[in-house]
Amino acid sequence: MGDGAHQAGFIALALPFVAALLAPALTRLLRHHAAWILALFPAAIFAIVAGFADPVLFAQPVLFGFDWIPDLSIRFAFRLDGLSFAFALLISGIGTLIVLYAGAYMAGHPHQGRFLSFIFLFMGAMLGLVLADDLITLFVYWELTSITSFLLIGFDHEREAARRGAIQALVITGGGGLLLLAGLILIRETSGLGTFSALLGAGDVLRDSDLYMPILLLVLGGAFTKSAQVPFHVWLPNAMEAPTPVSAYLHSATMVKAGVYLLLRLNPVLGHTALWETILPAFGGVTLITGALLALKQRDLKLVLAYTTMASLGLLVMLIGAGSHAAIEGAVLYLIAHSMFKGGLFMVAGSLDHGAGTRDIASLRGLAGAMPVTFAAGLLGALSMGGLPPLYGFLAKEEIYAATAGLDVRALLLTAAAVAGNALMFSAAFLVGLKPFLGRRHDGLAHAHEGAPGLWIGPLLLGLAALFAGLKPTLAHFAFANPMASAALGSPAEIHAAVEFHWGAPLALSLLTVAIGVALYLGARRVHDVLHGGFTAIGWGPDRGFDQAMRGLLRGAFLLTHRLQSGRLDYYMTTTFAVIAVALLGSMAAGGGLPVLPAFPHLFFYEWTVLAILVVGVVLVLIAKNRLTAIVSLGIQGFAIALLFILLGAPDLSFTQFMVETLSVVVLALVMTRLRLQRADHRPWREVLPDMAVALAAGSGFGLFLLKVTQTPFDNALTAFFGEYSRAIAHGRNVVNVIIVDFRGLDTMGEIAVVMTTGLAILALIRIRVGRRGEPHPDMAEAPE
Repeated sequence: MGDGAHQAGFIALALPFVAALLAPALTRLLRHHAAWILALFPAAIFAIVAGFADPVLFAQPVLFGFDWIPDLSIRFAFRLDGLSFAFALLISGIGTLIVLYAGAYMAGHPHQGRFLSFIFLFMGAMLGLVLADDLITLFVYWELTSITSFLLIGFDHEREAARRGAIQALVITGGGGLLLLAGLILIRETSGLGTFSALLGAGDVLRDSDLYMPILLLVLGGAFTKSAQVPFHVWLPNAMEAPTPVSAYLHSATMVKAGVYLLLRLNPVLGHTALWETILPAFGGVTLITGALLALKQRDLKLVLAYTTMASLGLLVMLIGAGSHAAIEGAVLYLIAHSMFKGGLFMVAGSLDHGAGTRDIASLRGLAGAMPVTFAAGLLGALSMGGLPPLYGFLAKEEIYAATAGLDVRALLLTAAAVAGNALMFSAAFLVGLKPFLGRRHDGLAHAHEGAPGLWIGPLLLGLAALFAGLKPTLAHFAFANPMASAALGSPAEIHAAVEFHWGAPLALSLLTVAIGVALYLGARRVHDVLHGGFTAIGWGPDRGFDQAMRGLLRGAFLLTHRLQSGRLDYYMTTTFAVIAVALLGSMAAGGGLPVLPAFPHLFFYEWTVLAILVVGVVLVLIAKNRLTAIVSLGIQGFAIALLFILLGAPDLSFTQFMVETLSVVVLALVMTRLRLQRADHRPWREVLPDMAVALAAGSGFGLFLLKVTQTPFDNALTAFFGEYSRAIAHGRNVVNVIIVDFRGLDTMGEIAVVMTTGLAILALIRIRVGRRGEPHPDMAEAPE
């Protein structure tokens, strides 16, 4: 790839973040009119991506990037092929309309600049996700979408419902992201490949691996949480607490499609197995029916659309797992159609709320005259979502039925789920896009009015785009559907779906879908009452389960913290040393056994003298009558070690040991005299013996560990390095000083800072314990023996 194209790719990735920086300032300067300028940024991204059409549409992926962490073979790398090309165009194209819509919808809001900044951050995260070629780069952008969606959903943070929705989305999608990270790491370790480009050319390397099942389950955990599959779907309707522009963008082309994108991307390397073709249709089918039923239970326009998005995601997952070329082609067509009609219908719902003051379906009627443009946009969206000709949604529905139709049990189940789900969504589509505009307007809607151009330009253009794509399917297939399907299948695909009636199973199923959908629409009130009563009778659901899980998590954290953080220093010390002892002894036992105890060495008389001093010090500590004597006696051990350093030719270490030991004894003695402690340990043996056992275990662990180290082959690589470079690089003859001051200078500075901070803390503690005249506070005086 040439340098110019390389730069263009990075410019496209950077533009959303540049716009995010500029949005607050431009909004303060131009108020809501700033949206018209800011919309130029996603429009420019659309133009840049479209400029790569020639190579992409002819199956020549465009790769660009650079080494990020070379030692770990991680690149900041991106891939523009048919799949990412179409997603990038949807993200930037619909993003342009969303920015215009947000400018009009949020006009006068005191934080409109911040809101637009969050929108652009989210856009940049999603754009990077679909373009990422490196697995770790994908994960970075994947989590960035979770973070930025948290900011958008919780934008109105003064409302508890908004805060809860944001936290719920972050917890569920963030948890799924951790599963995905584990799966991506397993993919790297199993295949030795770190990019999608390499994986797509590696054939069956993952399918043939013994780790295929855990890899698949981890990846599906990330995809299902992001794309709201049952039972992880609960965050999606609660995300409707965000302003409508967020809902329109999140549900049409971005957040919820990330999991579907990942499944399409990995279909060539993880798909076509029994496990893949069982799990995906099962979860997708259940999600499709559950979401569609819940949609007709709602009265809020946004919630109706939210649950139909959930149903649509289930339909896409079911099709991806169906395992046939036709099913993937149907999924691609439906994904494109869904992006257009769902984005438009959400903007229509927001316009109705903005112009009529309510989103309650039961209260909205007769608005066609007051809001004619919004009515036209809503009708186009409903026709496409309902799968009626000549809209693009009709082509998608026909292709879906052509892919699922069959006489075997599996095909019948898939077809039944598709028909039932589409019929339910047909009814929901016209409840949103048609019902509010029919009938006689009541007095409560007397002031309903058409909104500013920014409110209706977006949905109208998306509706017209769906109409144009349905009338000119060859062009739409060539520019979007064929490249997407080819990338998802890993082989060339050519879709021929067109708006023409042809007898057969697809047409019959379409007619059945329309018939059931019309019946559900006409009986919408009765259907709502039945579904509301049924779901109320069920009672418990995943949404309530999420609250219970969070309460359990908090309760468990409190109990664990209360248990571990009891406030007693002796408990902390015992636990710490017990863990150290288990870690030292356990690791040696598991890693080759304990060291072999050597024969007692021959010692010189001065070495015997130092050993005697050590023994005397230990005895004095054990027989000391008070704490102060024990502290001073404990210092004997450190001074004896310092003597050994001198005898072994390490005067620098000896000097350091003398200083540290002296400081330790002085500080401990000073602190002990200022604390309210008994002079001696008067605890009963039942309390002393456990501490004695822990002390012996920790001491033995350290001793045996050091002995084990001395029995391993010595690697003098560092010795040779420091010996060679201490003089040449650091200009020092004393290797130890060079290591401390130069090679480990920052570490040494950190140690000094720790010692200084500890000293200040001790000084503060002493001053607190001491009265004005320098005498110990009466409450802190030493208790008598």
